[in-house]
Amino acid sequence: MWKAKTCFRQIFLGVVTRRYSRVAPPPSSVLRVTNNIAHLGPPKQGPLPRQLISLPPFPGYPLPGKNAGVDGDEGDSGHVTAISWVKFYFEEIHDKAIQTHFTKGLVQMEFRGRRDASRENEDGAIPMRKIKHNEVMEIGDKIWLPVSIAEMRISKRYDTIPSGTLYPNADEIAYLQRLVRFKDSAIIVLNKPPKLPVKGNVPIHNSMDALAAAALSFGKDEGPRLVHRLDRETSGLLVMGRSKESIHYLHSVFSDYKGRNSSCKAWNKACEAMYQQYWALVIGSPKEKEGLISAPLSKVLLDDGKTDRVVLAQGSGFEASQEAITEYRVLGPMINGCSWLELRPITSRKHQLRVHCAEALGTSIVGDYKYGWFVHKRWKQMPQVDIEPTTGKPYKLRRPEGLDVQKGSVLSKVPLLHLHCREMVLPNIAKFLHVLNQQETEPLRTGIIDKPDLLRFVASMPSHMKISWNLMSSYLV
Repeated sequence: MWKAKTCFRQIFLGVVTRRYSRVAPPPSSVLRVTNNIAHLGPPKQGPLPRQLISLPPFPGYPLPGKNAGVDGDEGDSGHVTAISWVKFYFEEIHDKAIQTHFTKGLVQMEFRGRRDASRENEDGAIPMRKIKHNEVMEIGDKIWLPVSIAEMRISKRYDTIPSGTLYPNADEIAYLQRLVRFKDSAIIVLNKPPKLPVKGNVPIHNSMDALAAAALSFGKDEGPRLVHRLDRETSGLLVMGRSKESIHYLHSVFSDYKGRNSSCKAWNKACEAMYQQYWALVIGSPKEKEGLISAPLSKVLLDDGKTDRVVLAQGSGFEASQEAITEYRVLGPMINGCSWLELRPITSRKHQLRVHCAEALGTSIVGDYKYGWFVHKRWKQMPQVDIEPTTGKPYKLRRPEGLDVQKGSVLSKVPLLHLHCREMVLPNIAKFLHVLNQQETEPLRTGIIDKPDLLRFVASMPSHMKISWNLMSSYLV
């Protein structure tokens, strides 16, 4: 009776007593002022989950294309630290940025050995632990890093690709020489831009072979010659030979036999270690995160009688086909309906990577309208809802301020081809020319012996792919 009177008196006087549950307290709120108007709002959210990419499994010591004991982090103890492995893979990234990620505790590694069931998440995610920069790597160790480690600045300056003449002027020569990544007596390595043809014909004058002969001779009587090719829309590392002997050996290295037909064991071993590695942005994501594609290719002639097209061989025995093998690995999660792949061709076939991605994996490369025009049409019309793999929460795109998305990136209406030859390991042709041509009784000079057997090159991506990469880490929950 007394409780009823008290309640009636509180209601009559306009006083209402709120009784809160101890189990679920009310959500906390923060007083904010916007345009001189105060209002209550939710507290500021904590840091959002980061998009992660994975490095390939650690191959072991010494690293390919690197002399043992040259890097101070490795020393002469015969091991590689975690920061040395990250610096090796991201050679184009500044050392300070890599060190900052280790200092902030953003670098993780999968647990070694068998999985611990108590640590494994319910969604099947692989358990990981934070590591320090000086942790010693073991064969098969896999490191995960935030995508932000490879964010790159976008140059606002456009270089004009030389065209219309076989005799480039001084500005065009300077532009071509800026593309040179490495030069010695045997080879020249270039970072080819997109939309520049490699091999020209009669109506094409601004091809790489013609321009290199005119602008990249560097004092020699003849300019360098092509030893392998990249598609016109593909960017990345392009190797050219500077002498008849180096061109001969480079042709054998880039063939399917990889030049392994010499009596010199060091040369054969170096040829076996040779590889090319591409980065590509594809529409969708493969079912398996890594694997080997072994799908022969054949060439067919279209109805116009002039245009040819490379397709997967049907295996009927009535068509000519060539063996084609590609290793692939997914770098990170699917973003905006796309995912980044690391591709390593074992064989060298025309349009091999583009056809394997489009037809074997079912994930066409962004900007490849020859083999994925129908997929592009559907992809641009579909609303994208991406799921963050570690938390299972949806992601939505935040366009960074001041970013011009009309530069052929993934957000432009007509994106350019997102295929880039990023890394290459080659035998040191300049060294082996002396080794293979010397007499058995003639000793090698000290300077030649000290040269490494392998050379490694890394080329930064073009602007449109840098923009697409930077967009990967610009997502909000």
